Amino acid sequence: MKTPSFERVPEPGIEIHDPIERRHYVLSTPTPVDPTEIDPDRFYFPVSSAVSFTTDSITLPSVVFTPVRNADGEMLSEVGYGPDESFSAGEYIVELSAPIKCYLRAVGPLSVTTDEERDTMRIDFGRPARVELGARSYHDRPAATVTTTERPRDLMRAVSTFGSALKTTSPERSYPTLRGHPPEVELGDELSIPDGVVRPETGVRIEVPPDPSAIFTVASLAHYLGAEVVPGGVPRVVTETGFSHRLDGPAGFETSVARTLERVLFFDCITRNEGFYDVALVERREIADVVDLDFPALYDRSIPEQLRAYLSVPYERVEPTLPQWRLTSDVVPVPGNAELLPFVVNELAHVRCPESYTPTESPRNAIIDEFTRSKGVPNPEGRADPRPSFVQPEPADSLEQMWAGRGCPVGASKAVAAGYRNRIARTPKTDDIDITVVCNDEEMTAELDSTDDIYGSRDAPNVTVTDHRALSADELTEVLRTDTDFLHYIGHIDANGFECRDGRLDVRTLDRVGVDAFLLNACRSYQQGLAMLERGSFGGVVTLSDVSNTGAVGVGELLARLLNCGFPMRSALNIVREHSFVGTQYIVVGDGGAALTQFDTVQPAVCHVDERDDDYRLSVTTYPPTNQGMGSMCSLQVTEESLYELVAGESQTYEVDEATLREFVTQAEMPVVRDGTLGWSTDYAVQ
Repeated sequence: MKTPSFERVPEPGIEIHDPIERRHYVLSTPTPVDPTEIDPDRFYFPVSSAVSFTTDSITLPSVVFTPVRNADGEMLSEVGYGPDESFSAGEYIVELSAPIKCYLRAVGPLSVTTDEERDTMRIDFGRPARVELGARSYHDRPAATVTTTERPRDLMRAVSTFGSALKTTSPERSYPTLRGHPPEVELGDELSIPDGVVRPETGVRIEVPPDPSAIFTVASLAHYLGAEVVPGGVPRVVTETGFSHRLDGPAGFETSVARTLERVLFFDCITRNEGFYDVALVERREIADVVDLDFPALYDRSIPEQLRAYLSVPYERVEPTLPQWRLTSDVVPVPGNAELLPFVVNELAHVRCPESYTPTESPRNAIIDEFTRSKGVPNPEGRADPRPSFVQPEPADSLEQMWAGRGCPVGASKAVAAGYRNRIARTPKTDDIDITVVCNDEEMTAELDSTDDIYGSRDAPNVTVTDHRALSADELTEVLRTDTDFLHYIGHIDANGFECRDGRLDVRTLDRVGVDAFLLNACRSYQQGLAMLERGSFGGVVTLSDVSNTGAVGVGELLARLLNCGFPMRSALNIVREHSFVGTQYIVVGDGGAALTQFDTVQPAVCHVDERDDDYRLSVTTYPPTNQGMGSMCSLQVTEESLYELVAGESQTYEVDEATLREFVTQAEMPVVRDGTLGWSTDYAVQ
C-alpha cells in the first residue's frame, strides 16, 4: 500500500502528500528544511511514514484539533480555537487532526498559538529543534480476499473475518481510522481464508439462524465487536463471561441489531474520553444525567464486561443523545451480495435485508413542456430504450440510504460492486486533481461557464480544470479513456449513448474508461453510468428520467459547488434533493461515499439559521466522508468554549447574535439554509 510522502516546498516548508486519498497538506517553516526519512515505529501512535528535520517553528494553514501529550502519550492539553498554550522543556507529541493525520515529536519548550483572523496555527520551539513528523492516510483498503461458497455456514465464517481489520480492541476503535477495511469477499467453490486474516480474541460471538438475511444483517455489528458469527436458533450476542443480549426484541431483528450497534459505538465514544482523547465532549455532558455508568473503570475493562454495562441501559434512555447514523443499506439477501458486504461494513452501515420490495414508477418532473435534455431522437437501429425497473426502499432514519440489489432505487443510491473494486484497485497518485467538463450542446453552455467558475474557485493549486465543447464521438472516446478524477458531462444521452456532433458514443462499446467519478447531467443517463462503472469508474451521479434544462442547470451548479467544497457524492445529492424540484430524478451509482476534494474545515457541513426577534438559532448538520465516518468528532467553535460533538447529523442548537453568526459562517465556504432557503456562506449576507 502507498504511504504518505514528504517534499520540500519553496515557501519554505514541507508538503505532505497522501497518494491514497490524493490530499495535500503544507506545513510552513521560517527557513527551508531538509527532511530525512526515519523509522515510523518511533511514534507512540500508528503512522505509516515519517521524516525528521530541524526548524524553529511550524505554521499550519488552518486551526485544527491539536492534542499535546508527553512522551508516554498522556494528554496535557488540547488546543484549537481556545486559549494559547505553552509548555516547559520536555519531550512532546503533538497530534494534528488535519486532512492527513499527522504527529509531531520534539524535545524542548513548546508553545501553540492560533491566529483566528488568519485562521492559522503556529507551533513554536523557541530555538532550532529536531522535529520528527509522522503521517498516515485516513483511508484504508482490504488487506486480503476471503473466498466463500454460498453455503450459510461458510458465509458466517467469511463475515467472522471482518473483525480482523480492527487496529485495536480498545474503545478507541470507535474512531473510524482505527477500525480498518474488512477483507474483500468473493464467491467460489470452497471456503478459503488467508493465513494472515485473523480475528481478534474479543470473547464475543453472535448467534443467528444460518440464512443469508440474518448473516448480512449482523455484519457491521460483527465487524465492530470483532465477533465470531455462528449458527443459533435465537439471534443474540453472547460473551465468554456468560452475558447474553437478545437481538429479536419487540422492535424486530434488524432494528434490534441497529440499536445494539448504536449503543455500543456511542458508549465507546464516551468511554474513550478516559484514554488518549480527554476532550470536552457535548454528549458526555448530556449523558451524565441519564445513565449511571463508571466510564473511567470501563475504559480498562474487556469488551464482554463493557457490553454487559453498555447494554444494560435501555435504548430509549440514550436515543435523544445519539448522533444520527450516517448510512442504512438495504442488501437483498442473495449470496452474490456477500461480495458487497465488506464495502457496506467499511462504512459501518446499518444493514437491512428486504425479502420483498415495492416496484414503483420512474420519478418524473411535472413540467413536461419545457426544453429537456432528451431530444427524443428516433433510434435508427431500432434499439429499445433500456428503461430500468424501479424499486422504492423503505424509508430509513439515517442521513443517507443505499440499495444493493436488482432494480433502480428511488430516493437511495445504487451500490455496484464494480465501483468499489475499481476504487480500491486505483493506482494512487500524488499529482493534481483533474476535473474535466464536457458540454456537447451549445444551448447548454451556461452550465459549462458556471461550473468552470465553481471548480476553479478554490484556492487550491492542486486542482486543474479542463473543458471541452461539441466533441465528436472519437474525441469523446479519447476524453473518457484519459485518466481523470472527475467528469462533468453536459448534453444529451439516449438509448444509443452520448450525443456527439457526428453521432453517438455508447460507453458499452469501449473496453475501458479512465474516469474515476462523474456527473452525467443528461436525460436518462442511468444505463450509461452503469456502463462507466463496468469499465473502470468507481462512482457517479446519473438521471433516471427526462430532466428539464432549467432544473438540470440548477442541479449541475449546486452539485459542482458541493463537490468542490468536499462533500461526498451521496451527501451532496441528498442536499440537492432537499432544495431542487428535479433532485429526485438523480441518483448516485457505485461508490457514493467518495469525495472529490477535501473540505476546508474538518467535516463537510450545512448551517441552518432561523431568525428570531433579537437573535438567531444556529445548528449545523455534518456529513462525514467515509474515512471520517461514525465515531468521528468535530469542534464547531460557535462559542468561545471549545466543545466537541460526535458526527453525523444535526448539532445542538445555539442562540447567537448577528456578529457571532457572521463570524461562524464565514470560517469556510459552506451551504447556509436560512429560514428554509439555501444560500452560501460566501455570498449570504446577514442583515
